[in-house]
Amino acid sequence: MVEIKTPAELDAMREAGRIVARALQATVKHAAVGVRLDELDEIAATVIDDAGATPAFLNYHPHFAPTPYPAVLCISVNDVIVHGIPDRYRLEDGDLVSVDCGAYLDGWAGDSAVSFTVGLPRPADLALIDATERALRAGIAAATPGNRMGDIGHAIAAVAQEGGYGTNIDFGGHGIGRRMHEDPHVPNHGRPGRGLVLREGLVLAIEPMFVAGGDSDYRTAADGWALHTLDGSRAAHAEHTVAITADGPRILTTE
Repeated sequence: MVEIKTPAELDAMREAGRIVARALQATVKHAAVGVRLDELDEIAATVIDDAGATPAFLNYHPHFAPTPYPAVLCISVNDVIVHGIPDRYRLEDGDLVSVDCGAYLDGWAGDSAVSFTVGLPRPADLALIDATERALRAGIAAATPGNRMGDIGHAIAAVAQEGGYGTNIDFGGHGIGRRMHEDPHVPNHGRPGRGLVLREGLVLAIEPMFVAGGDSDYRTAADGWALHTLDGSRAAHAEHTVAITADGPRILTTE
């Protein structure tokens, strides 16, 4: 069921979104060559706990996963598209890192993701990240009352096609509110003018995931969570929680 939020509820979600933004900022700030992924997870956990919020990913158990998720962040490195579990891996020079974070505050969820490099970046990685962020902005710009879900997906896919990047067709964005994942599904591809009509008060997590190799196929890691590109090419992920309002898209996951 698609839920419509009131202005007061959007304000409450904005506060949850601020905490997610702070956790991501702290994570990016501390990410460097030699830092372990589980150390970054601890940093985000501290930010969320200090704010009186609750991690949204920890112990989350969707139908596709064999076990509950064991961490606060999803940290996906290089060829991991999404859902990488932070472990004792130490970041290496030139790694491309995608960090996804979710939190609940007073019963409302926020969800956001960012990609970046550590050490000396590869130009191709910077171009991939830039395209993914541009796709996110394009998807957000399409999130206006009266548009349709296909307009968001088409805007995202157009950026991918222009750059020759692949997009994950099985995973995408989602509605968000009292639960981190609500209806509707927000695909990263679509036909303009098709799909669900976007209404004021609808809140979506819009999240393009681009693959450098152009191949949208993937394999699932032995842990049942991490999705790797089949050809070993690198991936990037960008996400914001966005409310559809009469005044235009309202991004809820910024500081």
